[in-house]
Amino acid sequence: MIATNFSTDLSGQTALVTGASSGLGRRFAEVLAAAGAKVALCARRADRLNELAGEIAGRGGVAAAISLDVTDAQQLVDAVAQAEDTLGPVTILVNNAGIPDAKYATKMPLDLVDRVLDINVRAPWVLSCEVARRLIAAKTPGRIVNIASVAAFHYGGGGAALYSVSKAAVIRMTEALAVEWAAYHINVNAIAPGAFASEMMDGMLARMGDISQHFPRKRIGDPAQLDSTLLYLVSPASAYVTGTFIKVDDGQGAR
Repeated sequence: MIATNFSTDLSGQTALVTGASSGLGRRFAEVLAAAGAKVALCARRADRLNELAGEIAGRGGVAAAISLDVTDAQQLVDAVAQAEDTLGPVTILVNNAGIPDAKYATKMPLDLVDRVLDINVRAPWVLSCEVARRLIAAKTPGRIVNIASVAAFHYGGGGAALYSVSKAAVIRMTEALAVEWAAYHINVNAIAPGAFASEMMDGMLARMGDISQHFPRKRIGDPAQLDSTLLYLVSPASAYVTGTFIKVDDGQGAR
């Protein structure tokens, strides 16, 4: 029998997930914990984080709730330190937190421009650099997964131009940092989801109607359908993969 090089065992790893209080982030945290990682749950809504930490513990996992506003650069740095103090050095980072703009470019107030770029671009940059800095100093390998979007590759209109631009920046950030940190065995990759069920998607559906009817398979994704892609990118299975992105969009963004 041939031994395969495939494993999703994350025992001994500590993962930090942003936007973990709901939607895709919550699912990512649960999946990482189920695979054996200790998980730092980061978001603004501390009550939801504490509830999720309790649920993970009830399943035999380990998680810690860390209140975090990703628009505050100092909080980003402090969150990594708190995660390390509580759970051990962060070896897996999932930059999931993000917001849409839902405005046409010429009608966006400057404060919304700043907020979209702070959350979608600056936060993953600052967090990635802080985690990488610690991993390099410790001579420890790591995995960073940035959550982009198929909007990075095509803009369908409807008032989300800056969101599209910000997610394109996440893809390029992934590629550039992967090169810079390759020698330190820090893999940096991205997932570009299509339309998946989440609080953000609920808002889009309320604003635009049932957009799924324009998709080839006329359906919205279930967050559980991202499990295998996430586990692949954070586990030993993808040791030779860095600087790339995986579209998971059910053909929604095919051109």
